[in-house]
Amino acid sequence: MRHTFRSAAVAVVSLAAVSALSACGSAERPAESGAAWSYTDDRGKTVTRPEQPQRIVAQVSAAAALEDFGVDVAGTFGPLVRDDGSVEPEAAGLDPAEVTDVTGSGYGQVNLERLASLHPDLVVSGKYAEYEGLWHLVQEQESKVAEIAPTVGVQQSGLALPQAIEKYERLARALGGDVDSERVRADRRAFEAAADRLRGIGERMRSEGRTILGVGGTKQEFFAVVPGRNPDLDYYVRELGLPIITPDNPDESTGGYFERLSWEKADAYPADIMLWDARAASMRPEQMKQNPVFAATAAASAGKFVEWDAVAPLSYASYARIMNKLADQLQAQLA
Repeated sequence: MRHTFRSAAVAVVSLAAVSALSACGSAERPAESGAAWSYTDDRGKTVTRPEQPQRIVAQVSAAAALEDFGVDVAGTFGPLVRDDGSVEPEAAGLDPAEVTDVTGSGYGQVNLERLASLHPDLVVSGKYAEYEGLWHLVQEQESKVAEIAPTVGVQQSGLALPQAIEKYERLARALGGDVDSERVRADRRAFEAAADRLRGIGERMRSEGRTILGVGGTKQEFFAVVPGRNPDLDYYVRELGLPIITPDNPDESTGGYFERLSWEKADAYPADIMLWDARAASMRPEQMKQNPVFAATAAASAGKFVEWDAVAPLSYASYARIMNKLADQLQAQLA
């Protein structure tokens, strides 16, 4: 999702998820050596360069997706490494030692001097349908970044997961990535195999009448996630048949990604398993269970939790790992 839990409104967006909608990039093949390069992004903006961009800076999940499709990234912005030294799930697949972090001092900020020092040919970030700007760039910063290098936006809401992944595959192809390599084909096969695992689990859960609820929380509020607004969860429900509950009253003021509830109503949607938002901005299960209403729910009292990687890189490799992990966790909770 887009923001941290700095306020209630920001928290709402922070619990939103990822996907892709809207126009496709027009340049689907890399430019010939020395030829001009052109690409129309998902904002409808056409970016042209004298030749194919070589030095690319990208928001961390966009960077990881491009790397998975064979495109080297020089720099990143956004959450990269956690306090314990581990790589943020949002940046999964990146080697922090191989990129220059140009993140600024706060959300949506970039260290402009450090960015300029990389002499980028292109800056890439995701984009949500509900917002005009690019992910992890506040408007003022986005304008300043565009003075250093042209930007490309990849829409990340409104499409099913496979189509969202194809957005990055298309951009990677335009940037010279070997998206037809055996490695990428193997990643695609692994993605399909992992999807089949979840499909089987969905069939079992439906036959047994079991349900899943996507959840997150701050000290102030409890959130019930709307699967249809999140590309991964929407895919899990529509295509793979996981029985994820849709809450009744999505908060449309922030895109309808979830319903906001007081902790006194944390039992509004009974479920057998809780799919919890595993980002650092959201509470962990043991923290949520400190609320007696939530702790008394069937899933919480039985410790039935599985992880939701809400803002993972949109690539076959990334989601093969995520779906296999989810399948492992669901199978353990259903045993």
